[in-house]
Amino acid sequence: MKFPTLETPRLKLTQLSSNDSEALLNIFSDTKVVKFYDIEAYNTEEQSLKLIEFFNTRFNDGVGIRWAIRLKSTHQLIGTCGFNSWNRKMKNSDIGYELSSPFWGQGYATEALHKVINSAFSNQLPFGELYRIQGDTMLGNNASESVLLKLGFKEEGVRRASGYCKNEFHDLKCFGLLKPDFK
Repeated sequence: MKFPTLETPRLKLTQLSSNDSEALLNIFSDTKVVKFYDIEAYNTEEQSLKLIEFFNTRFNDGVGIRWAIRLKSTHQLIGTCGFNSWNRKMKNSDIGYELSSPFWGQGYATEALHKVINSAFSNQLPFGELYRIQGDTMLGNNASESVLLKLGFKEEGVRRASGYCKNEFHDLKCFGLLKPDFK
């Protein structure tokens, strides 16, 4: 199965490789980036190599896909995005993303995710048809919520103590996007 490369006006979305380990370490060593992740900030390149392997294994197993988000102009890796899980039987998926903090607030996440979602709903990805995409945010992750709302996700409610992160339970706000609602 060939990994799909996608392009937007400013970005190229590609498969992560071991060559990205240092750039990924720079992203995941930023405490602002991992604030809402169930990980501590990275401090070794080995951690980013394991993450790259994890993402690529999920793709090879047909259960998820995560792209490197690169600036077209410089090929710099500025984040990742994709589908953390893909349920072929239920035709649904969970979306995830992060960006290097110097690139926050410039529309890159929205641009990348719009392309990824459009490709999924247009059946251009190797895992089959998708009808629903879900995004969950921890309460207080306003920037992530804003991205989902800009993409047309609808807030569906708060699931109490649905997340367990950094040794404590967290309420998660659930957002959903259905294929007919995507523009």
